[in-house]
Amino acid sequence: MDIKHITELLVEAVDTESVKNFELMSKHTSFKIGGPADILVTPKTAQQLVKIIEISKAEKVPIFIMGNGSNLIVREKGIRGITVKLFDNFDECEVTGCTVKAQAGILLSRLSQIAFQNGLTGLEFASGIPGTLGGAIAMNAGAYGGEMKDVVVRTRYIDKSGAIKSIEGDMHCFGYRTSFIQNEEGIVLDSELRLNEGDKNQIKALMDDLCKKRNEKQPLKMPSAGSVFKRPEGYFAGKLVEDCGLRGYSIGGAEVSNLHCGFIVNKGNAVAGDVIALIEFIKSSVKDKFGVELQTEIKIVGEE
Repeated sequence: MDIKHITELLVEAVDTESVKNFELMSKHTSFKIGGPADILVTPKTAQQLVKIIEISKAEKVPIFIMGNGSNLIVREKGIRGITVKLFDNFDECEVTGCTVKAQAGILLSRLSQIAFQNGLTGLEFASGIPGTLGGAIAMNAGAYGGEMKDVVVRTRYIDKSGAIKSIEGDMHCFGYRTSFIQNEEGIVLDSELRLNEGDKNQIKALMDDLCKKRNEKQPLKMPSAGSVFKRPEGYFAGKLVEDCGLRGYSIGGAEVSNLHCGFIVNKGNAVAGDVIALIEFIKSSVKDKFGVELQTEIKIVGEE
């Protein structure tokens, strides 16, 4: 791949400030680990995103789309090709009555605050989820009894061919940590959420209560990628890990959180290999002791 040539094409499609070469992904992930991306682009509009995808196809360059890196492990050799980060710019939002329309890069925490400020209820569960709207829709993110499927009514996305399409209602095919978007490898552009009128004091009280629970039960002060494993049917992943005696167990700089065994944290010097090795050790331990196969909820990318 001719990085200089591709960079020039991307600068022409976006702008100079939005294109970076050999950017360390440790600066762009909540785990604070990861090697360099050949080219990192932060588009501002749907048109720019479509153009970036067209360039990747025409030049036969691999492309990786990310939100804000809150659910991501990047290996130490980094990401080849074009990495598109939607979080930095792709975050506009408008409220009309009980309908909230927002771009894919907006943080769920900010979106829930906008809903609260407009006296709208239904998104309180998302106030502490660290990811972006696009990622949340792709994986049907949820917490404390709420999921994106409860509020999402319409989504615009880019399909594999680069065409902009829309889906509504049941076409999202939401399931546990999955969706039509994820299965079809679509790229969310924006989405409409249908909420309800509510009492601002009650909305604020619920958000504060959920925030308190998260602070008490999750290692929010240490770098991590959130909950590592999907919930196995009939079990809780964190409880299985704890019952294997792995609370506080570490490999290199990666450690099973002492606060919540469903989380792996970076003690300060972890590399991707540490985290991946710890994940595999946990999966093996749980399978040996309980016969349960854990599946990861976080995404692992980058060159081996």
